[in-house]
Amino acid sequence: MLKQYPMLRYVLQKAFWYLLTFVCAVALNFALPRLGDNNPVDIIMGQAGKGLSPTEAQKKKAELLVSFGMAELDKNGNVIYEPETDANGNVVMQKVPQLDENGQPVVNVVKVVDEAGNPVMVERQKLDEAGNPVFVEKAPADHKGKKGKKAKKAKKVKAKKGKAAKAVAAAAVEKIPVMEKVQAERIDTVMVDQPVLKTDPKLASAVSQFFRYVGNVFHGDLGLSYQNNEPVTNVIKKSLPWTLAIQAPTILLGWIVGNLLGAFAAYKRGIFDKVFFPCAMFLNGVPFFVFGMLLVAFFSITLGWFPAMGAYSPDIPELTFSWSCFKSVSWYYVLPFFSVFPILLSGQATGMRSMSIYELGTDYMKYAKWLGLREGKIISYVFRNAMLPQLTGLAQSLGAMVGGALITEMIFSYPGLGMAMLNAIQKNDYATIQGCTLMISTCVLVANFAVDVLIAVFDPRVKAGLQMGGK
Repeated sequence: MLKQYPMLRYVLQKAFWYLLTFVCAVALNFALPRLGDNNPVDIIMGQAGKGLSPTEAQKKKAELLVSFGMAELDKNGNVIYEPETDANGNVVMQKVPQLDENGQPVVNVVKVVDEAGNPVMVERQKLDEAGNPVFVEKAPADHKGKKGKKAKKAKKVKAKKGKAAKAVAAAAVEKIPVMEKVQAERIDTVMVDQPVLKTDPKLASAVSQFFRYVGNVFHGDLGLSYQNNEPVTNVIKKSLPWTLAIQAPTILLGWIVGNLLGAFAAYKRGIFDKVFFPCAMFLNGVPFFVFGMLLVAFFSITLGWFPAMGAYSPDIPELTFSWSCFKSVSWYYVLPFFSVFPILLSGQATGMRSMSIYELGTDYMKYAKWLGLREGKIISYVFRNAMLPQLTGLAQSLGAMVGGALITEMIFSYPGLGMAMLNAIQKNDYATIQGCTLMISTCVLVANFAVDVLIAVFDPRVKAGLQMGGK
């Protein structure tokens, strides 16, 4: 079926190879932090574990191992700990209390005996069948063995009637507890043998870690940033818009305007080309960071027209859709934008000028002029054919767009993805580093795939090859 649709077959083939390249990038991104004897968690704990108690450090390390997908988990998602072993390889056991369903220790009532095995007897108050203490009533006697004053008083009030008389009579009777001898008892906690577990969780195999990491990546889970204590995806979501705000307009406008100026300079030549080409060559050789520092030194420090660092005014607590906020962001945006835009424009212009001069010297251009075609038609042919190599440069620029603003963001302290990645490198935050590099790799692959499709659409040679059955 695909033979009838060569363009669809071409797109699917390209998509397969780019997907395979993406899987390789994921595998490389997974393997690089794990090269050597150490792993990312051990390196992170070297900094994150400072000031923590042994228990807190153990808990922190277990959390990092789970977030990196390095810990072995049971069916319920709980961390597995391996038992300790002695020098002979035997599992080390310890006595621990047995717990019931509610998590309370299980206890038993045990009869006490002496060393000879004879029961140890103790005296205690006798209890009835209901478990209540048993007492006997007895009239109290004075110290001479005769009935005391309370007894005489009770005898005098026997004739009295009513509740008061009964109360006085009851007060005159003394309750004496009935004692008995029984075997002593004690309450013992039930103890069971339990293996002594290691302090560190059991590590999963490298294959298991890799497939778990790939599964998390395809589910959008890039791990946890320990320095920010939040998912890496949140760090990227907060930083990526600032990077795109600088890179996307500069790359697209630089590519469009640069190609138009380069084609115009090649076609018209004359004084415009003699002035434009040397300026473009000079700007193309200036590094981004040098040009950015020159702009800061002149327009910010010397003239004081624009702010030197930041993305918006410190007086704005948070970004909102308001005119004051938009004005502040735009004002801080000027220097970062113009530190990149002229250099990208000059690079695209010089490339387009060279390609246009080449196209103008080809035989089909000479033939078109001899045929008397309109000048606009000839320029369109030149621009279309010279633009094809420029598309590849656009793909590379768009692919590197996410990570290419690192130096610019460093100079202007712009809160983009480049600064987030730089901070992660300084603090050994491997999860954030992995997430950022994987984002850059993905953007490069997507941009190149899109350009391959566009070249197949615009380049007649590729179209002809596909229609003839070529790959």
